[in-house]
Amino acid sequence: MKSELKNRTGSKIKGYELLDASSGERLERWGNAILIRPDPQVIWQTPKDRNLWNNVDARYIKSQTGGGAWQVQSNKNLSQIVKYQTLKFITKPMNFKHMGLFPEQEVNWERIDKVIKTAGRPVNLLNLFGYTGAASLVAAKAGAKVCHVDAAKGMVNWGKENAKLSGIEHLLIRWIVDDCTKFVRRELKRGSKYDIIMLDPPSYGKSTGNEFWHLEEDIYPLLELLKELLSENFLMLIFNLYTTGFGIGVARYLLQSTIGSKFECKVDVEEIGLKVKSTGLVLPCGLTGMCVRSAERSKI
Repeated sequence: MKSELKNRTGSKIKGYELLDASSGERLERWGNAILIRPDPQVIWQTPKDRNLWNNVDARYIKSQTGGGAWQVQSNKNLSQIVKYQTLKFITKPMNFKHMGLFPEQEVNWERIDKVIKTAGRPVNLLNLFGYTGAASLVAAKAGAKVCHVDAAKGMVNWGKENAKLSGIEHLLIRWIVDDCTKFVRRELKRGSKYDIIMLDPPSYGKSTGNEFWHLEEDIYPLLELLKELLSENFLMLIFNLYTTGFGIGVARYLLQSTIGSKFECKVDVEEIGLKVKSTGLVLPCGLTGMCVRSAERSKI
């Protein structure tokens, strides 16, 4: 059986390594800081090399009541810069174990870069749940006109900092703080259209109006709206799914029954992951689903 697991991380990202993974945790290098973060996918209990695991700068400790906190174990500055090609991203420990960047998304950065550069026409790209802006920066640098939307003002400001650090703050990126579904509805009323749409929805979250996002309830209605927001000759839609328990079949059914019901396009879903340096194996990090026009399929 052909493996669905895709991994290209490490070819162009400088400053990040997944050093090891065991007993529910990842051992990672971000810049020159070594961190331990929990990961529910790591159910194996392989031996931990003491020389690796004992020399860490911080560790995220989960709380039995939910959430957790960082336990800092050195005086090292934990705010570090990670590079992708000529772009630079600020990373630092955040609440709920995040670092401000998802390195496994490199595979999708490469895809949008190639599709935009070979489109042969102007490209409008919408990045929903855009987080700290990595995909938005890649798309803008490739030549697209980008609209970046996230409900968290802090994340949008972080994205602007990344753009300035990368020297591309002058490029066409609209930075929008808004509830993604509400923004899409307004864009439909305005008659807006996009050639590429990316969405990276959380399992749950809180919007700007103190409303709650629940992926199980809200993702299908959002995809139904997005099929009307895509331009007639759209290039692709990329949908990331991290929620534990949802498999490839769920993502494929969602995309085929929404985007695929209106457009003639190829629907593909694959696992993406990170290569573990100590073993050479790949740690699964969620799913990516794509709706791609047949003319663009050979490019990705």
